[in-house]
Amino acid sequence: MKYRRLGNTGLKVSEIGLGSWLTYGTAAEQQAADACVAKAFECGINFFDTANAYNRGEGEKAIGAALRPYKRSDYVLSTKVFFPMGDGVNDRGLSRKHIMEQCEASLRRLGTDYIDIYFCHRFDHETPLEETLRALDDLTAQGKILYSAVSEWSAAQIVSASGISSRLNLRPLAANQPIYNMFERYIEHEVLEVSKQAGLGQVVFSPLAQGILTGKYKPGQQAPAGTRGADDSVNGVIRSYLRDDVLGVVAQLDELAAGLGVKLSQLALAWVLRQPGVSSALIGASKPGQVEENARAVEIVLQPETLETIDSILAQVADFAPAR
Repeated sequence: MKYRRLGNTGLKVSEIGLGSWLTYGTAAEQQAADACVAKAFECGINFFDTANAYNRGEGEKAIGAALRPYKRSDYVLSTKVFFPMGDGVNDRGLSRKHIMEQCEASLRRLGTDYIDIYFCHRFDHETPLEETLRALDDLTAQGKILYSAVSEWSAAQIVSASGISSRLNLRPLAANQPIYNMFERYIEHEVLEVSKQAGLGQVVFSPLAQGILTGKYKPGQQAPAGTRGADDSVNGVIRSYLRDDVLGVVAQLDELAAGLGVKLSQLALAWVLRQPGVSSALIGASKPGQVEENARAVEIVLQPETLETIDSILAQVADFAPAR
């Protein structure tokens, strides 16, 4: 495993991190979480990400339980706040009240004394940004979080937050967590540059485009049974990828990866990690073998001619816009 600094901080995170954007709750799912976390440690992964909104706290409980056998200083743990956690009018957003209450709730569910990185899961247009940033700064002063961060914030929002933090002498944001993969590249336009200027590292999610960039889905064919694409209850996001032109491009990328002697998933992760502004790429896994396979992506160095070939292949779907 290789490690990178989180933005301008001194914190080092593994280039591949293990996310938990999955529904946990049954004993079998907890066993899968335990096994994947154990394999992650074997592979040198030290970064684990979750969110309070993942199955209304069950995701945090699962990852907290899976991490319990390990020394707290050996791993970096992140979670998030923003989405509704109850039916009350204040059970959502980035108000001081919701941030403070949810931080305490997350600490209890995770079974830990502190959160390494606390992400604002989305931007809150109904709360003054200064209120949000002061709350995060106070949590840092209390030692309940070590670094504050944001997720899917626009370039303008990051610039605004950076300016307020500087003016008020608050601790600066450490990271942004955007979606980033071969098909969804919006951060390349402005977010990467303003984040660099403000000292934020990118912790990217969905680097394999909901599993599309594993090659399991084929053009002109039904999604394989048992996959997310075949499950109508969870395929709302992935459905927009299941177009023949997109899957045709995936097939070409798969052929390119085979010619390089690597898996398509490893090629896709190496492509994401080519960006110096990316601190870590978060993978999702239900089997230890997936963790091990994806972790090997850090060994791949893509040559300029390979990157040019990838760009020419991706140009065929340059207008791709996923449903959100």
